[in-house]
This record gives sequence, C-alpha cells and structure tokens, in this order.
Amino acid sequence: MAIAVQAAKYRVPAIAELCLQLTRFAPRDKQIKQLARAEELLAEIDPARWYTYRQVCFKITRFRPDSSEDVRFPGTDLRHDLIQLIEDLAEAVPLAPEEVNERVYTVDELAKEFNVATKTVARWRRAGLVSRRFVIDGRHRVGFLESTVRRFREKEAKRVEKAAQFSQLTPEEKDEIIDRARRLAKAGACRPEVTRRLAARTGRSMETIRYILRQFDQKNPRAAIFPEAQSPLSEDLKRRIYRDHRAGESLNVIAKRYCITRSRVVGVIDEMAARRIRELPLDYIPSEEFERVTPAREREMLGPPPPSEHAPRAGRLPSGLPPYLASLYEVPLLTQAQEIHLFRKMNYLKYKACKLREKLEEGLKSRKRPDRGLMAEIDRLYEEAVKTKNEIISANLRLVVSIAKRHVGPAENFFELVSDGNMSLIRAVEKFDYSRGNKFSTYASWAIMKNFARTIPDEHRYHDRFRTAQSELFNVTEDERSDQAELESAQMQRETQVRNILQRLDERERQIIVRRFGLDSSEEPLTLKKVGAELGVTKERVRQLESRALTKLRKLAAEEKLDWPDGD
Repeated sequence: MAIAVQAAKYRVPAIAELCLQLTRFAPRDKQIKQLARAEELLAEIDPARWYTYRQVCFKITRFRPDSSEDVRFPGTDLRHDLIQLIEDLAEAVPLAPEEVNERVYTVDELAKEFNVATKTVARWRRAGLVSRRFVIDGRHRVGFLESTVRRFREKEAKRVEKAAQFSQLTPEEKDEIIDRARRLAKAGACRPEVTRRLAARTGRSMETIRYILRQFDQKNPRAAIFPEAQSPLSEDLKRRIYRDHRAGESLNVIAKRYCITRSRVVGVIDEMAARRIRELPLDYIPSEEFERVTPAREREMLGPPPPSEHAPRAGRLPSGLPPYLASLYEVPLLTQAQEIHLFRKMNYLKYKACKLREKLEEGLKSRKRPDRGLMAEIDRLYEEAVKTKNEIISANLRLVVSIAKRHVGPAENFFELVSDGNMSLIRAVEKFDYSRGNKFSTYASWAIMKNFARTIPDEHRYHDRFRTAQSELFNVTEDERSDQAELESAQMQRETQVRNILQRLDERERQIIVRRFGLDSSEEPLTLKKVGAELGVTKERVRQLESRALTKLRKLAAEEKLDWPDGD
C-alpha cells in the first residue's frame, strides 16, 4: 500500500522505481552522494527538452541500467519527479545540519533572509526550490542547503525579487499594523477578524499580517496582542468546539464563535476525535480465524446472514402484553446459522477496529496530527458492529419478556424485571463465545435468570426491612399530595410575571424568545434555523440575539426578585 502511494506521486514510473531502489537497497553513504547528484541534475534540467531514463540513472547512480528498453520523457515531468525523488531520498537518510559542509536554512530562517512570508517559501518549493529533511532538535524538519538556495536565486531572480518587493514592509508600516491590531483587539475583535480587517486596509495578504502579528507576540510575550493565542485551550472549550463540529457547524463559524484561528479549530477537532476513538468500547471475543482470514472470506463474514431454510413463523403472542412489548414478537427469530454469522461479524468488526486503533496510536507517536482517514474507518467499523449487535438484541428481546413473566410475583414490578433482563441480555451478547457451539438463547436465559435470582431476593429483603404496621404507617406518613387549585394559581402568577418582563425587551428579542421557547401556546418551540428564516437573519445571529435576551431576562428577574420554583 505504501509503495503504491509513493509511486502515485511520480509522473514517470521508471523514476518511481529508481527511487524505490535507492531508498531501500543503497547504503547510507551512497544515498548521500546520490542525493547531491540528483540536486545537481535538477539544476541542469531544461523543461523544453526530452530526456532518457539511462541518462538520468547514470547521472544519479553512476551506473547504466541493464534494460534494453530506454524510456523517454519530457523535461517538465523529469523536473517534477526529481524534486519528489530528492525529498523521498532525503527522508530516507535524515541528516543533522552539522553533517553537511554548508549552511542549512529552516523555513522561518529562509523567509527572514528574503523578507517574505513562509507561505511564499512553500510556493517556491513547488516552483523548484529543493528541500531536504534534517533532524533539528530531535525533530524531522524541512531545511534548505545554501547551495540549493543560491542556485534557485540565480535561476528565479525575477520571482525572488518580486516576492521580496511585495512583502517588504518598512518598520513604520509594521509598527502601524501592530498599533491598529492592538486597538482592534482592545475593542473586542478576535484574531481572525483583526487579520482580515488589517489585510483589507493595508492591501497586504492575510498571511503577511498574520506573520507580523505572530512574530510580534512571540518576541514580546508580556506585551502580546493576543496572549490567548499562545496559551492552551481549556478542556471545556475543546469539548464545545468538538460538539459544534459534530452538530454540523462549519469551521469558519466555529473559529469566529470562539475567536480562534481556523487551523486551531482543525487541531482541536483532530485531538478530540482521536480521544473519542481511544474511548470506544472495542472489547471482542477473540478467534484464531480472525488472524488468517482471506479477502474472500472477509467479504463473506461481513456480508448478509444466510437466508432461513424455512419461512419464519410468527411467534405465539402472550396475552396481556402492552402494544410496544407485543411488537417484539414481530421480529423473526434467528436460525443457528444466522446467529453464528452475526456474532462472528460483530466480533470481527471490533477486531478490525481494534487493530486499526493500535495503528493509529503508533502513528500518533511519530507525528503530531492523527490520521483522519484511519479514524473515519474505525468509526465506520464500530458503527457497523453496533448495528449488528442491535440485530441480535432485537431478535432476542422476546426471550426477556417470557422469562420475566415466569418470575414476576405480587411483590415485583413486571416492567422493572423486563428492564433488568434487557441489561442482562445486552451483557450476554457482548460476552457470548459463538465458537463453542452453544445456542445463544441457552446462554442468555442462564444470564437473565441468574440476575433475577440475585436482584429479586435483595428487593424482598429491602421491603421487609422497612415494612411497618398499618397503624404505624398512617401515624408517621405525611400527606404530600399537592393542591391542584394552588398549583394552577401559582402557574397563572408565573405566566403574568413572564409577560411583564418580556415587555421590557425590544421587539425582535421578545419575538425570538417567544418563538424559541414556545411561549405562545398556539405554537411549538422553533429551531434557530426556523426563527432565522422568519426574521430574515442567519441562524448564528439568532443564537447571539437569544443569548443577549436571556442575559437581560436574568437581570430583570433578579431585579424584580421573582420567586421561581426549582428547575424553572
């Protein structure tokens, strides 16, 4: 899989194959020399010419290939693939800056050297500025050799000069940007909003403004314009950001709501998603066949259950059941083959998800951001396992009802027994080992009855312990029933108080509160989106107005010293 992904980055398959040979089989000292030759060759490439594979291979390795066929390709494709080969080869032999005999620039240092933004350096890399991977402070970071930078500067002199002129700011202009940013921040504008407004006012790119403000805050932490941008976010804020994302809010809306950058929102979402994946209950019943399953066998295991040989018979409906319990008997019973299939499928899905989670943890040790594709696949497998588990539970719920009917007595509540039995059934589904050849109904019946045998005597002992004589009970028991007339009077008083304080809001705020909470008895409460449609504003604007109106209502209620019951 990794080889296929690497080959897909190349335009010429022969160059991709050459890269594979160099990174896997060449000794380290030879790889370093080949890396330098590839950079020299890149500087000589003319995009208008055509080149042969033999020429390229000899220039880099000093050996001519044995193949009789010689592939030809244009200089544009060779230039693209050489840049990729250099980066892949440099990643295979990461060097410390002191191991090369010339200066090494980091991205930030190169941006400072040319007085451009780091984003400009990224564009130069796509235009032919060759980078390498160096081990700096224990981390793999992108670096540029001084000779490589010099060759790029000579070859792309106009591009470099234009970028420097465009991005060059006088000290006075930078000071003015910083002063304006400070005033806007004090007025309540958040960092993305300040960046956008300053970019529009100065005619500079948002990346340039963002770079200036970030550099100032890093160099002046005590006088930072946005000190919160450097501090970690609270756990509560992270949970709210992730909750909003799961609810379908866009990244831009979330960034604006919490006054942080879009990239920081993405980082929080990735972190919380990885944390959620770690907490998924992926316990499964192991099986040897999971370790050696073939692709064909996997398709069979994850496919639909085998059909029943006979038409499913409708179960005999016990008398006296309410409709929602009677509906359980509409779900057909599983055959033994179907039962085994579903249990195998559920456990195999959890097994696969568990293995991918281990792979995710390994990846998190080597890189900062979690693999989103891997997390999405784990989520999909888990949801499919839960769906399969629910199929098994639905087909066996009538078993709980039949056992509960046999154990119910004068002192027991039938529906409480069914509820306890359902919990026992769910635990039994998770713990059942289908490979032993037993029927699940036998195992589940034992688990449900064992739970009943434990809980019913406990309830009897509890009732016996606190049972009193009738006379004693009447003497000590207080009549706690409420007076209906009193309740209706209190309710009318509260409604009058609500109407009075609502009149002190402006028209739009009052309309939002009434619509949102259904205070008009003729209508149901409306969502933010529907209220926004009525008023002709966005959902986010409705949320802001609602929050402001509720704050006013709380203050008005406190001023009027209204006596609200608990929970209102």
